[in-house]
Amino acid sequence: MRYYRKFIKNRLNAKQGMVKIPLHKFTIAGNELKYIAKAMENGHIAGDGQFSQNCSLFLEKKLKTQKILLTNSCTAALEMAAILCGLKLGDEVILPSFTFASVANVFCTQGAKLIFVDIRSDTLNLDENRIKEAITKRTKIIIPTHYAGIGCEMDTITKAVKNRGAIYIIEDAALGFNAKYKNKYLGTIGDFGAFSFHDTKTFSCGEGGALSINNDNFIERAEIIWQNGTNRSQFLKGKMDSYSWIDKGASYLLSDIAAAFLYAQLEKMDKVNNACRKIFDRYLATLTPLANRGVLSIPQIPRHCIHNSIIFYIILKDYKLRDSLMHYLNYRGIAATFHYVPLHLSPMGRSQGYTEGLLPVTETISKRLLRLPIYCGLTEEYQHRVIGCIYDFFKMAWPC
Repeated sequence: MRYYRKFIKNRLNAKQGMVKIPLHKFTIAGNELKYIAKAMENGHIAGDGQFSQNCSLFLEKKLKTQKILLTNSCTAALEMAAILCGLKLGDEVILPSFTFASVANVFCTQGAKLIFVDIRSDTLNLDENRIKEAITKRTKIIIPTHYAGIGCEMDTITKAVKNRGAIYIIEDAALGFNAKYKNKYLGTIGDFGAFSFHDTKTFSCGEGGALSINNDNFIERAEIIWQNGTNRSQFLKGKMDSYSWIDKGASYLLSDIAAAFLYAQLEKMDKVNNACRKIFDRYLATLTPLANRGVLSIPQIPRHCIHNSIIFYIILKDYKLRDSLMHYLNYRGIAATFHYVPLHLSPMGRSQGYTEGLLPVTETISKRLLRLPIYCGLTEEYQHRVIGCIYDFFKMAWPC
């Protein structure tokens, strides 16, 4: 904390009149209002309208997958996948502790036992080498979370469940949209993939998500679950005279107004991603000198992965230094924050018998990680301000 106190003492008036730089701002591609108006003119603003179908077709073609169903959240997509996998009371689900609470909630509320596995120290993804030892006769699902849009080692994970019975892989691609692992889009490699189009994501519609169904044997039932457990989709396709309640399900659809907003963004996918990539690469280049001096660590991208620049993080030596830098940047009007608090150390996690020390990599990384602002509209001037403040904090000259 001495860094922060000294800064406060020397620059009491520095904050006055300073423009604040947020951690994230949602993207405006240009045609959002136009398409929303069009949805209203179409007379259909509920789910499964014209823009919902446009988005699904666009994504199926872009991601090269069997079927995409838009949902009202990534959580909803995960819930659908859990139902499709036939999850039952007492089944075990292997997942990282370093992920969002809604991932655990989906399976916990359906009676599954959560088996938390540690992460890798380089990519911060589920450690694929620890999966085999975590698998038991009760294992039903494995959840690889693609942290920061960097792909998990899907080949190893897929191999680990081969010949082990009916174990399904549901990719948590909430942060992995439009990123690749060995030239395959994240979310299309396992049995299912769940995407997020939440306000905090590069491509968003406020609240929204999508389920990628990568096995055509599940498509028909997925549409039933998606439509309140009814065969309404078959009815609308003219395959039957009426529809009825025939299975489990809920109203998982995304409204067509939200889909219209999303479609405007999907049209500009490459342009938006290229803008974010430039920001990510600028961070990488300018902070590498600090990483070379051992002051901090920067993201490590495996050569066979193409990330999506959704998050840029640094890792400090310890939590005290992380917190000091975070407060320093916040005082300077720069939003910087930590990320996931380990789920196994949360009140819910502890209630299931987990204690400190079981997942050492997860525990140390979560205390030392700091996220920096990154979004499509972040200007070079503002980004230089962020970088300059980091160098200032460490009292080092920025070799710009």
